Amino acid sequence: MPEALCSKPLGVFGGTFDPLHFGHLRLAEDAADALGLACVRWIPAGQPALRDIPQASAVQRLEMVRLAIAGNPRFELDAAEVKAAQPSYTVPTLERLRQPAVCGSARPLVLLVGADAFAGMASWHRWEALFDLAHVAVAHRPGFPIDAAGLPTALASAWRARFCADSGALATIPAGRIATFAMTQLDISATKVRALLSKGGSARYLLPDALLSYIHEQQLYPES
Repeated sequence: MPEALCSKPLGVFGGTFDPLHFGHLRLAEDAADALGLACVRWIPAGQPALRDIPQASAVQRLEMVRLAIAGNPRFELDAAEVKAAQPSYTVPTLERLRQPAVCGSARPLVLLVGADAFAGMASWHRWEALFDLAHVAVAHRPGFPIDAAGLPTALASAWRARFCADSGALATIPAGRIATFAMTQLDISATKVRALLSKGGSARYLLPDALLSYIHEQQLYPES
């Protein structure tokens, strides 16, 4: 959406989503509520740069995200990384979103990450440039806020300089702040889902039924 049409923050949620599950969906829903986001843009990685090759293809993972977020007006899908067919890095993705025909330079963007991913952010490609392009919102377990003392030195310094306790402040400037939000605790991971399916177990109630049907139709994550 061009910047002139909306000034409310846009959540940006990237990932491999191999497969997407209810933990992903709940994180995005909690973020939309806690941070006052206009919507959350889901961006499946075409070729994850820092992870093993996904078991599902980029097109299959894109379709799983499409099926999972259908019907939620606060969720939208971005297929550009999959169509690009090249390694996905967060900073170039945000630079693409900042183009005038996409989100523009003035609209607040909020990159959504989990606590574990945030703790490793200092190893990301051009990580310090993230703050020139977006805010960063870190999901944490209820009652267990982020402890800056446990972060790497460079990341802890960025935390101290950029943290804002009032998430409403994210709407006042396009980028540069760090905020946190508590997410509903669900002990689900894509790794666990894949392992369960590979053993012939039931993944029902861990991800949407539409995804389970698609996984069986495409014969993804077969029994080993």
